[in-house]
This record gives sequence, C-alpha cells and structure tokens, in this order.
Amino acid sequence: MRKSLFIASFVVILSFFAFTIETNASTVHTVKSGDTLWKVALHYGVPVDAIKNVNNKSSNLIMVGERLRIPASISAADRELLAQLVRAEAEGEPYAGKVAVATVVLNRVDSHLFPNTVRGVIYEVSPGGHYAFSPVQNGRINRAADADSRRAVTEALAFRGQGSGSLYFYNPRTSTSQWITTRPITVRIGNHVFAR
Repeated sequence: MRKSLFIASFVVILSFFAFTIETNASTVHTVKSGDTLWKVALHYGVPVDAIKNVNNKSSNLIMVGERLRIPASISAADRELLAQLVRAEAEGEPYAGKVAVATVVLNRVDSHLFPNTVRGVIYEVSPGGHYAFSPVQNGRINRAADADSRRAVTEALAFRGQGSGSLYFYNPRTSTSQWITTRPITVRIGNHVFAR
C-alpha cells in the first residue's frame, strides 16, 4: 500500500514537472524556404531584434532548417486594446500612419518616461487629469478594432526598436497644445505629425 502510494505520488509530481516545463518552454520556429527574420517576426508578432537577441544573432541571416527560439509577445488582450486605440486615433489615415501610432505606444512602453505596459501607456492620466490619448477620454477606444488596425499592430510589434523613436503624435490642425509643437519632428504621415 505504501509503495503504491509512493509510486502514485511520484507519477503525479513527475507529471506536474513535465507540464511545468512544457508550459514555460518558449516557442520554436523551424526556418522554411522563403522565411526571413521579418516574416517570422510578423508571424509571431515579436520584434526582429528580440528574435536576434534570444538566438545570439548579429545579422539577419537565417538558414533553412535552423531552429529559432521565439520570445513572448504582448498579451492578446494588450494587442487588441492597442488595435482599438489605433483604429480610434488613425481611422481614415494611411496604413503607415496606423503602424506609426502603434509604434508610439510601444516606444512609450520602452521609455523610462512612461508606464511600462501597453495598458498603462494607453490609460495614463496626466497630473492635470487628462488622458494621454483623446479616444480614452471620449470613449472611442471602446469600439472594436478593424483588420487594418490589427495588422498595423502586428507590423509595429515586428518593427519595434528600429524606428526613429517617436513618442508623440498630433494633428497640427486640431491640436491645442503649444508644448507638443516644440518636440523634434520625426516624420509626417497623413494628418499626423510624429515627434520625440
């Protein structure tokens, strides 16, 4: 009886250990013909640089059959929230503008000047009580994301860390902030000016 109880306990512990290893394991991608780091990054929604870092790569060269470890991306909930913000902020803007809006949020997450999560950046409130993004204030963020906004978020995630460091964007025709116009401009896309 004691021996069978010991064996049963051992099997349960071993099963738990195996499950823990499996659930904590990172995703592995086997490179196929036609794959590039950019395509792999887009597929998994992770930065090219992050794939290079976890695989100790100094170049973009990958070989067919090579096994690449894929780091974790942002959560599905954060990805959807970011896509909702992109739709609310950049609806009617060119696709590149949608990617740039998503990139601003990701740049803020990576900057010590802002909260370090997507949700934290999107819902940040200034000392004056204003939200960082007007769609949070007016409720437009609560609308469902569209396909272009989701695709733009995936592209921004893959591009993460490779842009010009934009932390802000504004529409010069509707902005009332004088401070924002003092920031160095990184690019103009559609009706938005992006700045650091």
